[in-house]
Amino acid sequence: MPLVKVDGVEIEVPAGATVLQACELAGKEIPRFCYHERLSIAGNCRMCLVEVKPGPPKPQASCALPAADKQEIFTNSPMVKNAREGIMEFLLINHPLDCPICDQGGECDLQDQSVAYGRGHSRYDENKRAVTEKYMGPIVKTVMTRCIQCTRCIRFAEEVSGVEEIGAIFRGEDMQITSYLENAVKSELSGNVVDLCPVGALTSKPYAFEARPWELRKTLTIDVMDAVGTNIRLDSRGRQVLRCVPRINEDVNEEWATDKTRHAIDGLVRRRLDKPYVRVNGKLVPATWDEAFAAIKAVNAGSSVAAVAGDLVDCETMYAAKALLAKMGSSLLEGRQTGMDYDATSIAAVNFNTTIAGTERADAILLVGTNLRWEAPLVNTRVRKAIKKGAKVFAIGPETDLTYKVEWLGDDLALLGKLPETVTEAFGKAERPMVIVGGGALKGGHAAALKLVDTLGLVKADWNGFNVVHMAASRMGGLMLGYAQKGGIADVMEAKLGFFLGADEVDYSKFAGFKVFVGHHGDKGAAAADVILPSVTYAEKSGTWVNLEGRVQRGERAVFAPGDARDDWSIFRALSDTLGHTLPFDSFEGLREEMYADVPALRHQALATFEWNPPLLNGEGQGVLAGYPIKDFYLTNAICRASPTMQRCSAELLHGEDYAEAAE
Repeated sequence: MPLVKVDGVEIEVPAGATVLQACELAGKEIPRFCYHERLSIAGNCRMCLVEVKPGPPKPQASCALPAADKQEIFTNSPMVKNAREGIMEFLLINHPLDCPICDQGGECDLQDQSVAYGRGHSRYDENKRAVTEKYMGPIVKTVMTRCIQCTRCIRFAEEVSGVEEIGAIFRGEDMQITSYLENAVKSELSGNVVDLCPVGALTSKPYAFEARPWELRKTLTIDVMDAVGTNIRLDSRGRQVLRCVPRINEDVNEEWATDKTRHAIDGLVRRRLDKPYVRVNGKLVPATWDEAFAAIKAVNAGSSVAAVAGDLVDCETMYAAKALLAKMGSSLLEGRQTGMDYDATSIAAVNFNTTIAGTERADAILLVGTNLRWEAPLVNTRVRKAIKKGAKVFAIGPETDLTYKVEWLGDDLALLGKLPETVTEAFGKAERPMVIVGGGALKGGHAAALKLVDTLGLVKADWNGFNVVHMAASRMGGLMLGYAQKGGIADVMEAKLGFFLGADEVDYSKFAGFKVFVGHHGDKGAAAADVILPSVTYAEKSGTWVNLEGRVQRGERAVFAPGDARDDWSIFRALSDTLGHTLPFDSFEGLREEMYADVPALRHQALATFEWNPPLLNGEGQGVLAGYPIKDFYLTNAICRASPTMQRCSAELLHGEDYAEAAE
């Protein structure tokens, strides 16, 4: 390990580290615009200049300079200070004085660094250049006159999202960043360029002119738009969430978030259920809570009661419903609302065992019935990393663009029993082989996929390469709480009374019993219900969610729900009194203690460990995959379908509709 001296302090740095990284290890702050830890080195902003000895008597860009043994680095010498002031002066020559009206104001790298490292005056008084705005779609707003050509957005598009639709044209002072043919960027991760942009050139279009960062209350919580469990921060003002941004979690989402995670939040205040409803003479009419509870009590269902968990609900909600059903003598619980059916007796057999971060280490990957780009975009980015390290990827399913090179084997699940020689050869050489089974293949291919564990040697002493990718934030928590019937949702449909916990994807035409919808949006479930009990969204409650790898995570309440909507657990607690089956908890903390006693793994925010004891299933892979479960990435749940931004993304990016800007 090289031994370097930073401002007189001697430290050891890892082999291959840059001078910038060495300075940071020594506790020195180095300004930068183009450098980013997760992107390739560009070295084109020159803001990270330092003085290095031995070396030429001039400042050098620390981001692109390898740290060497016996190197002396100076970060605050007069030469460095003068050089940084000069660079900042150059950057501000053409930068417009937009700070009062720029959405980046208050969290702008250029603002902060010009105060810390700039001269405070400029010697240039020529006219500033102007650049026409570029169209990048419904998510990203551009003011390209502010652009300082750091190229972070270009490198992100090429290296992380894999959708190479952003690039640079012209040269020198005429250089401009633009999307391909100035069309919308068709990436489900495009919103991340807003966070990456160190100035106000790329900002959030749905959030434009909404608020300043110092006006917002910040709440740490968990995203529920997919099963990845992205760590997010909700920024709210008053009773409305105005912005959603990712938090850094190296094990889960790194520092990225999908466009759905970021921008479905405008659906939180639309199409909301804010009062109870009871169906009278075939029509839903507003009611009081007592009237709604009385209508449920009048059913007299006995023990013929079922609960179906939707895709977004938290573990506390599912446990409260489970506890009420247990008091009524029923264990009809189901979370796979679309009819998916697989053996869930062993959670390890339906878990993402490699872990999300572990995906990067795989050297041979087989995708079975999964469009990973839509089902778990931030797992897809990890697969891209594995490919850069030399991994080969094979896939069974209809061909689709996953943003990387894939050898498609066909769309027949029977291939699981007779894999081509190229696959067996690649997996035979692999030290860390990996199989990812998606929702499209679970029903007809779970048994055959489990047999691959032995055939391809997926499980080793320090490696488990068998993975199932779920699409619902509630799925793993539901499986841990027992929300899985042996016969799937078909058994549930025979109940006289059904509680549907935000379950909007159920085929309600097959349920003849009395339907109680406990949810927050007027969507498919509310339209079919006999009684509606208004509850809260993920932004309006504290809760526990378990992601697809079995990681237990908790979120906090950001805002309060509208009208008479109540926390889900409190609805079941109040209803239990009316039904004569009083639940044994009176507070949220009391509920959690009961839940922890039932499922101890939910107590700690950590990766739950599941013993590898897969069921011995009979059957070969059968069925041809005609498509994947997610048909429209942007409209997968009730919140998304209520979101104007998600509706526009779906219409424009997936269905090719044209949207005219105001100036047009």
